[in-house]
Amino acid sequence: MEINKDLVAASSTPIVLAILIERDSYGYAILERVRELSGGRMEWTDGMLYPVLHRLERLGHVEARWEVSKSGRRRKYYRITSQGQAQLAEDRRQWEAVDATLRGIWQALFPAAPVSSAASVATAKGILRDGG
Repeated sequence: MEINKDLVAASSTPIVLAILIERDSYGYAILERVRELSGGRMEWTDGMLYPVLHRLERLGHVEARWEVSKSGRRRKYYRITSQGQAQLAEDRRQWEAVDATLRGIWQALFPAAPVSSAASVATAKGILRDGG
């Protein structure tokens, strides 16, 4: 399943901050963690991740430092700041509100279908697109 680019962009900040709340991490490891946590449904690229990390750094939500790995390779590690933790808490509140709203809409349109069913979402898209 390919996830809409707008949804990927909108969710990138809370995803990165949530991963960094687990532990400090570097780019490739963050990409792998996104893939793991999404069950392979989200496959980010460097070109998508690094602008997010740089923006979060400019905003003061993350701090970066260079470290040398056991193999001798330099890696830039990112750490969530207290400001980033506050942002993650706010992002979570907002995403929970959006999620609850969408679940309510799906349930109202299809009360007998499970909310997470791909078929019900596909049907909802058809009904919403066709005008009901």
